[in-house]
Amino acid sequence: MSVWNDMLRTITDMKTVALAVTEGMLHFELSLAYEVFGSDLTHLGDPWYDFALHGPDAVRVGRFRLEPDHGLDRLPYADTVIVPGWADVDVDPPAELVDAVRAAHEAGARVVSLCTGAFVLAAAGLLDGRRATTHWSHTRALADRYPRVEVDPDVLYVDNGSVLTSAGKAAAMDLCLHLVRLDHGSAIANTIARRLVVPPHRAGGQAQFVTAPVPAQDDHPLTALLPWAVERLDRPLTVEDLARQARMSSRNLGRHFRAATGTTPLQWLLTQRIRRAQELLEATDDGVDAIATATGMGTATTLRRHFNRTVGVPPDTYRRTFRARSRPEGPGLGSLMPPGA
Repeated sequence: MSVWNDMLRTITDMKTVALAVTEGMLHFELSLAYEVFGSDLTHLGDPWYDFALHGPDAVRVGRFRLEPDHGLDRLPYADTVIVPGWADVDVDPPAELVDAVRAAHEAGARVVSLCTGAFVLAAAGLLDGRRATTHWSHTRALADRYPRVEVDPDVLYVDNGSVLTSAGKAAAMDLCLHLVRLDHGSAIANTIARRLVVPPHRAGGQAQFVTAPVPAQDDHPLTALLPWAVERLDRPLTVEDLARQARMSSRNLGRHFRAATGTTPLQWLLTQRIRRAQELLEATDDGVDAIATATGMGTATTLRRHFNRTVGVPPDTYRRTFRARSRPEGPGLGSLMPPGA
């Protein structure tokens, strides 16, 4: 990248998001990205994202006709480039799109694929030697066509730092919220999730295929149990406690949890405790000992161990990072996050 481009990137707010669109994109994933990054949410985080569509002239996505704001040649000027799902994975994506995505990554952009958008990233060589995912029904095709990609068919999304990929449909929303969480913190990501009526946090390593991602029925065994547990995270809850509250056996509870959340009751509880700890680290001055008590971790040592293993950095580093984000010179958490965090 030229010295001039380096200067341009330095003076931007590092929050520009470019949605790369061409003929043959899937409108659902495109709409998800637009809803999260293109909506005016400055009341949540100011500055919010500077969002724009990038594509070659007018393009048709499903039954919709879109007029891009910029050409694909402007992708290298974006901080984050999002590639929605690619409809026909049996044909090669347009060379113009592949070249533009590759150039954006070389210029330092964070490149994100939603669903089968991973085929575009793979064609650009961005997934070579990296772990990646896509919709479960296309993981075999991705692995066969691009053998240098380490395809993981069993996760919702994969975070490699500068390159991120998601599975299909709802998992694309999980990855979008993950990006907001990295850039703005858990509290804002959770607020957006509540606004969109979606789960506030499903970890990237969670299984793709679950019977019912959200217990929607009023009579579902977990509909009342999950909020009950979240309100009691400061207590040392066990599987037996949850089973007793749900009025079922521990084994039956485990089956319902696996079907509805893709994970075990204890892992779900740990995820909620870590999420609560993130919120407290961002929004309060409470010490690690107090946060450990408030999240049911017991001791600061236990909290630090689980937090570091799950998030990738110690609680104190996490707090300093998000406090620093309010200053222009502050570092971004993305540089601290390990692959898949």
